[in-house]
Amino acid sequence: MVKHQPLQVYEKQLFVSFVTGIYGCRWKRYQRSQEDSSRWECTWFIILCSSFLLVLFWAYFWLVAQNDFNEFNWSVYNRSGAWSDETIPILAPTTVGFSYITFLMILALFHISLGQQLNLYWVHKIGVLATLFTTISGVVSVDDIWGDEWDILLVSLQSTAPFLHIGALATVTAISWLVAGYVVRRDRSNFQVTVLVIYIIILLAVYLAPLTFSCPCIMDRHTLRPRPDIIGRRGAPMLAPENTIVSFNRALQNGASSLEADVTISVDGVPFLMRDRTLRRTTDVGKVFPARQFEDASLFNWTEIHSLNAGQWFLKSDPYWTVETLTARDRLRIGNQTVCSLVDMLRLAARANSSALLDIRRPPPEHPRHRSWFMDTLWAVQKAGISPKRVTWTPDTDRGRVRGLPQSANEKLSLEEIRQRGITSLALHYSKASHTDIQEYLAHNVSVTVSAVNAPWLYSVLWCSGVSSVSSDAPQVLRKVPYPIWLMSRSAYRFIWLTSDLVSVALVIGIFCFQKWKMSGMQNYNPEQIVLSAVANRTNRDLNVMKEKLIFSELNNGLSSTEDISLFPENGYAIYSQGGLGD
Repeated sequence: MVKHQPLQVYEKQLFVSFVTGIYGCRWKRYQRSQEDSSRWECTWFIILCSSFLLVLFWAYFWLVAQNDFNEFNWSVYNRSGAWSDETIPILAPTTVGFSYITFLMILALFHISLGQQLNLYWVHKIGVLATLFTTISGVVSVDDIWGDEWDILLVSLQSTAPFLHIGALATVTAISWLVAGYVVRRDRSNFQVTVLVIYIIILLAVYLAPLTFSCPCIMDRHTLRPRPDIIGRRGAPMLAPENTIVSFNRALQNGASSLEADVTISVDGVPFLMRDRTLRRTTDVGKVFPARQFEDASLFNWTEIHSLNAGQWFLKSDPYWTVETLTARDRLRIGNQTVCSLVDMLRLAARANSSALLDIRRPPPEHPRHRSWFMDTLWAVQKAGISPKRVTWTPDTDRGRVRGLPQSANEKLSLEEIRQRGITSLALHYSKASHTDIQEYLAHNVSVTVSAVNAPWLYSVLWCSGVSSVSSDAPQVLRKVPYPIWLMSRSAYRFIWLTSDLVSVALVIGIFCFQKWKMSGMQNYNPEQIVLSAVANRTNRDLNVMKEKLIFSELNNGLSSTEDISLFPENGYAIYSQGGLGD
């Protein structure tokens, strides 16, 4: 009885060796003892694909969430009490993980296209699992700290959906080469049929996806409304400390037509500008009043508040990475800023012939001005000398006492509620203002101000939607957007969509036909043709696979030998089997 060792085939192919070396740490030469990958390695390929899709989703989320990076840092600050740029510890590993997983994914697809086994090296397996668990942990953490931000994904699709569709179409079309190579084999199995059905379903879903798109910028150019006004939200906080005179000046210099500020009432009835509940983040209260740094900002009197420095924190923390762009004169001016009063801000708006939007925080119940906060605000408006019609505030409470000043609701309301309250404008977060809602409000003469808009793509989407104004932390960025980033007529997009689908259908059908023809040619090889082809030095990958099958078939048919067998050495192959006699 003759025993044979497993057949081994060594291929001297530089590219294959490079791919398998990085993916499976097999650098010297490729060793194949079976045609298909094991189930275990296929499972790891599925894990790799799942990791890639999750990391791709995670990277896309942070790409569009750049609009709200400062909001994220502020949310973390409210929980931890310490201010820092928390996006860096997230973006750095996300970039590394995405690059790493994408590279492995490309190598895996090369393995499949070349007919090689998917033997992922154990180090890469650890790396894939580490990236997967890190990403899952990040998703859970963001959902806990910043759960409302997921809405930006749906909003971003209004801008990116047509381009993502083209990318998805190109991807599924390219994958058809691998799917076709797998399902056109002679020995058809149920799993192959399942793979084909799933692929067809995915293909149809991608083809018909534009039916679900709602993109405001797919419109006729002549229906585009005027450019939305830009409101400096707390001034220009990327260029100067928020809610300070220098910040509002920079906003006006960068094209802001209006100013927005957060108003708090001091214990002696002076309205001043402060976003946080305490003074810790934006002043040196910890140095001047260390025992009171955790007190509510409204429990200080104006003399105490005005004695605090409101600019040094900006120079030290550099929240937007913009301090290096400032001149020495700008830094000196910023370093001497104090907390700004409402009167000073309104006087600046009056001199610039601008308007103001005030977000007033009502004092707590124990505050001595809890009931008279609106009178304090009216007093500041009158003292500033600005026309009451140019000052809008939220929330729209105490309308019976406040006369002459327009009030805006900061919540989404029905048209009936708007009429009952006598409201003429709404100040909404971008996630609450859908394209349909904006069109309905505009049709009933209700203006809509959307916040916080810092990214050009979001500004373009809202411009196409028809909003009258946007509130922004970055007026210096939006002023450089003179026209929507992209604008396309419905007929033009319909033509691009249908043409792309038809080209994809033609390519997929052609690829399947070619793979079927190529496999038919391989199945018609006989041993004599293989030998003649080898002698003529006409080797290729498919022929090499048939050579291996031929040797396997000869062994299975009872070929016995106690010697090493060497075939086609001139073509880069060393095929051998070792055996011995046994009982």
